Amino acid sequence: MIYLDNAATTKVSEEVFEAMKPYFCEIYANPSAIYGFAGKSMKGVDEARGQVASLIGAKANEIYFTAGGSEADNWAIKAVAEANKDKGRHIITSTIEHHAVLHTCQYLEKQGFEVTYVGVDENGTIKLDELKAAIRPDTILISVMAANNEIGTIEPLKEIGAIAREHKILFHTDAVQAYGHIPLNVDELSIDLLSASGHKLHAPKGIGFLYIRNGVKIGSFMQGGAQERSRRAGTLNTAGIVGMGVAAKRAEEHLQANMDKQIILRDYLIERVLSEIPYSRLNGERTNRLPGNVNFCFRFIEGESLLILLDQKGICASSGSACTSGSLDPSHVLLAIGLPHEIAHGSLRLTLSEETTKEELDYTVDELKKIVERLRSMSPLYEDFVKSEKQ
Repeated sequence: MIYLDNAATTKVSEEVFEAMKPYFCEIYANPSAIYGFAGKSMKGVDEARGQVASLIGAKANEIYFTAGGSEADNWAIKAVAEANKDKGRHIITSTIEHHAVLHTCQYLEKQGFEVTYVGVDENGTIKLDELKAAIRPDTILISVMAANNEIGTIEPLKEIGAIAREHKILFHTDAVQAYGHIPLNVDELSIDLLSASGHKLHAPKGIGFLYIRNGVKIGSFMQGGAQERSRRAGTLNTAGIVGMGVAAKRAEEHLQANMDKQIILRDYLIERVLSEIPYSRLNGERTNRLPGNVNFCFRFIEGESLLILLDQKGICASSGSACTSGSLDPSHVLLAIGLPHEIAHGSLRLTLSEETTKEELDYTVDELKKIVERLRSMSPLYEDFVKSEKQ
């Protein structure tokens, strides 16, 4: 099996798994208890909090553990809206956000808030002039992702953060795809809130965090106990938290090496596909993109058929976000960058990990060429197009 869907989830690394194991059957106390045995659990949580914070240049007490990125996005946007509704009810986001952000904003619109969805250019980079023009006296939050989960484009966070800071507006970024894969520093980028998820960087599913800059006015999201300094109720997922801490530490130690390796393989993959498969298109920025992300569109074929045939060859890939895998609609991201429906339907996302090899990519491209040719041979649209090209 060749696994090229690491944007959907990554496998838990051996180092992370080994670090987690004692917290299931040996150090199993509830970290919120007051006896000494529970202190061992809390020690693991505290160490992980520092490891997670270090990767983004944050303080440990600014990290609040959640069940994942979607919860962190919901918490950031809903709680900021609730805490600042007397100041204003206007929020700015982009048209290519993850649905955890878009659907949360749509929920708030039903509660009387106004949301401006700023457009992007043909590569998926947010239009900064449009963002500036959208700011109003009652704007309370700007939420723009760090890097797109489908096409990999890295957004200009430093410029967005400076704009938000200048206008005294809170800035939230969904960094689920970027955390642990590219350098991020919350102070340098003027980020007030940041969401991340463990299973995108070889930690387990079901653990994430929300960074909340000290001094930011925001309420709790989960009601109940006093965990996470009374801001997020619920018994702590100790093993998951420890796993995410180790994954963050690994990512920080090997960040540049992993980036360098994946960029070489990513660019090799892009070059082979674009040069060897006609009527193919790279979506997103050519270089200013996540190191392990590649997204193509192939004209005259359906992405779903492509995925099924790749799977038969032992290749795991996707056509976009795993969160919308049951939808028959084309990607909202591809439509936002200006692709027509018929081309957006033929998309393929291949995402690498630190373990991906050149040999795996060569096999993938060789099979992909055959599959695209086979699918096009059954397409009357392609047949008509070829005839018209020859005339």
